Amino acid sequence: MTGLADRRPEEDSVAMPRVSFTENLKRHVDCPPQDAAGGTVRAVLENVFADNPRLGTYVLDDQRRLRKHVTVFVNREMIADREGLSDAVGEGDEVFVFQALSGG
Repeated sequence: MTGLADRRPEEDSVAMPRVSFTENLKRHVDCPPQDAAGGTVRAVLENVFADNPRLGTYVLDDQRRLRKHVTVFVNREMIADREGLSDAVGEGDEVFVFQALSGG
């Protein structure tokens, strides 16, 4: 029988999703890559925005949906739910927030 004292530290640690942002977003607001808890894209992003509310205004509109010029990828796959952000995010997943450039 093993108890808590017999467990290795890595057994207690959980790899949280890692959230990264494009360089063009970084020009406007401080947003280094960070780990954030959550089982959905919304939960992960809301945890990031709790520490950086200004960043949230660049990514989400006033209805808390992705802005039209923003796309989110989870492990290199574009999310399907741009309004509810309900796409699943697992432990150790990579979440990438991409802001498209426009203009000419």
